[in-house]
Amino acid sequence: MEYIMGIVKISDELHEEIRTTSSVMSRSINSQAEFWMKIGRLCEMHPDKTFNELIQQELMLQRQKEASLNE
Repeated sequence: MEYIMGIVKISDELHEEIRTTSSVMSRSINSQAEFWMKIGRLCEMHPDKTFNELIQQELMLQRQKEASLNE
């Protein structure tokens, strides 16, 4: 998978929240920010689903991708 890098400007306060949370979740700062952005996007796309439902949906999609790669 190819990634295009870019710069996203955020407030110092949000950066500090990401930094703190990333250490608790054992993620890099970038990975934590990416996770929050992905979940936020999914919440906007599926306002009827809970956080746990969205996580389960993503886990199922990931397993399906992995299974198709192993075929």
